[in-house]
Amino acid sequence: MRDHHPHSEDSAHSDVWTGRATNRVQWLPALAGAACLALGIELAVDSAWTSGVAALAMSVVGCIAAGLLVLFGTLAFVHVAVKVDEDSLEVRCGHMGLPRRRIPLSHVVGADFAPRVTPRQWGGWGYRWRPDKGTAVIVRRGEGVVLRLGDGHTFTITVDNAEAAVRIIRARLRPTTSGVTR
Repeated sequence: MRDHHPHSEDSAHSDVWTGRATNRVQWLPALAGAACLALGIELAVDSAWTSGVAALAMSVVGCIAAGLLVLFGTLAFVHVAVKVDEDSLEVRCGHMGLPRRRIPLSHVVGADFAPRVTPRQWGGWGYRWRPDKGTAVIVRRGEGVVLRLGDGHTFTITVDNAEAAVRIIRARLRPTTSGVTR
């Protein structure tokens, strides 16, 4: 998105950069989850529980469980918010901010701009892990930030204005001193 502080990038590192990315398509599966949840509630309230109680109970529980899983699983990844402050990068997903990940910049050895990140590369939307690629938060197709961490892993986030985020992260990375770890 944008740097909410109008200071230049050469200004003090006390500024906080924020960005976000949104995927409106995720609302469609969320609506399907809500419909499944409503069906489970409708079955529980309006069905005659006189015959086939076990089958009806399993249908109610199944619809409610599937509806909740789909509803909350998709709403968690409708958008992502990224905040880079002086010491860390924080990623918050969805309206409740969960899942959340905070990465101290002292654990980051590099940051790269990825012009095209797709859910297909990562196996779908959401919080993803692939042994050959690392970990990612993918909410839409488009630009992203790839962090190279000190433990050899990578962390990718799709976020608007990823180039600005990479510049700010690179400017805030501290040179490592030999023998001293934070």
